[in-house]
Amino acid sequence: MLTRHLVVILALAGTGCGRSEKPEFLIAAASDLRFAMDEIAQQFQAAHPEVAVKTSYGSSGQFTQQIENGAPFDVFCSADAGYPKKLADEGLALPGSEFVYAIGHIVVWVPAASPIQVTGAEALRDPSIRHIAIANPQHAPYGKAAEAALRSLGLYDQVKDKLVYGENVSQAQQYVETGAAEIGIVPPSLVKGGRSWEVPLDSYPKMEQGGIIVKSSRNAALAQEFRSFLLGEQGRSILKRYGFYLPV
Repeated sequence: MLTRHLVVILALAGTGCGRSEKPEFLIAAASDLRFAMDEIAQQFQAAHPEVAVKTSYGSSGQFTQQIENGAPFDVFCSADAGYPKKLADEGLALPGSEFVYAIGHIVVWVPAASPIQVTGAEALRDPSIRHIAIANPQHAPYGKAAEAALRSLGLYDQVKDKLVYGENVSQAQQYVETGAAEIGIVPPSLVKGGRSWEVPLDSYPKMEQGGIIVKSSRNAALAQEFRSFLLGEQGRSILKRYGFYLPV
């Protein structure tokens, strides 16, 4: 009898019966947040062990489409406040949950081993450069900013044939880091050492980064707590440390 009971228990364990999985708290975050949000999510997870906090990174435009198609995210943090506003206008955000958490900016960047001197926009004209990495401006806010800056600085026509596009700004950064591109225009939040030059803020539209709580969230109360954490002292401190400008 004991043996039969043991077999039943082992069978239940093998099928996953009798175990309770933690509910998931799902964050959709723009790629420029990768390192900062990893730390923010880790701290939020430590404060809420009752759930499994999971973060997905990608382009803001693609996340917007996914949420429009019913993706089960709880919170969306975009690199452009325009995308969350669009979702709110479509009735896909929890009413009153829109927020602005940072002001984005871009730098021209090369890794430490690069021989290219980066003291200004002229670095992009270096004859050794074959590829300049930016995010895809079709759906990535940092790609739109990079393209706008190149036009504003009078460089676009000279370098357009050298541009290579990452699906998101994190991929653009990886192109430079791995040598697939000699130089890139990326946010300082993704820069790992090397040399960079900050692109003047007046050369591209202001980048307000905002978010929403998704209306279909199954964890609305927890999402409100996350929003408060992100906008509070701890969240702002982390964002600032990773190079984001903070809204007043």
